[in-house]
Amino acid sequence: MRVAVVGVGGVGGYFGGRLAAAGNDVHLMARGQHLEAIRRAGLEVRSVAGDFHVRPPATDDPAEVGPVDLVLVCVKSYDTEPVARSIGPMVGEGTGVLSLQNGVDNEEVLAAAVGPDHVLGGAAFIFARITGPGVVTHVGGPGRITIGELSGSRSERVERFAERFDEAGVPAEVSDDVRAVLWSKLAFICAQAGLTAGVRLPIGELREVPETMDLFRRIVEEVMAVARAEGVELPADLVERHEEFARSLEPGSYASLYDDLVAGRRMELEALHGSVVGRARRHGVDVPACQAVYAILRPWALRNERGAEPAGGQEMASG
Repeated sequence: MRVAVVGVGGVGGYFGGRLAAAGNDVHLMARGQHLEAIRRAGLEVRSVAGDFHVRPPATDDPAEVGPVDLVLVCVKSYDTEPVARSIGPMVGEGTGVLSLQNGVDNEEVLAAAVGPDHVLGGAAFIFARITGPGVVTHVGGPGRITIGELSGSRSERVERFAERFDEAGVPAEVSDDVRAVLWSKLAFICAQAGLTAGVRLPIGELREVPETMDLFRRIVEEVMAVARAEGVELPADLVERHEEFARSLEPGSYASLYDDLVAGRRMELEALHGSVVGRARRHGVDVPACQAVYAILRPWALRNERGAEPAGGQEMASG
């Protein structure tokens, strides 16, 4: 399989690296010091599932790559629009464009640029980040993905892509309702990432406080209510599922939203809590917990956006 990975941060570096290690023809698209290091010495992946090193070609020019079978879009959500405009040279007649990003708006942006028939929905379940130029570290999470056609149909191409991921050691599930998967993940991220960033403490300390976990549950419930208003039904026991997953995480776990906040990088706040609050307002849904987290974090998001440029490559970390 010929693959282009756009954004070699935690998500793109790990999954793209696994595909490359399994013998697929992978091309990495990065920038800055991260790109220079990959070109010079390859990509080093340090993982709780086993370290490995690969040396696929790397570039910042889609024209150098040309048409591929699969484009993995793994940049932060605020970079989706410029990336969507740039990937045309890599999209051939049968190319699938799979977003493994946070949020529920990326697929629409990609579809507007490359055509809806190319775009697939996906969710990555992993905690990984760039820890140095040319180095990605997988610190936790199951390291699996869920993918599906936005139409809800089962297609041969999705089954084929899932099989390639499985062969590369990445458990891949095909969903008949990938929009529900995206909203379910959004509910968890808004709760876990919003609270670890807002409180500046890891999940282990948060889950020791009943009042904080009550807020965690309220945030999940609010996102579920907005999803319902959008016509997306989520499982009735999602609150319990997400709380159980949060309690299973390593005690020191944070989220990329926290990492970006403390590092002074741009934050994905608008794609997460901002999207929920905006959609809730349009539907007349009350989301006081999400509004509170958004209000607490927005001054930091604005401050970071006005701040210094992030270190080369770091801005592409995701997940």
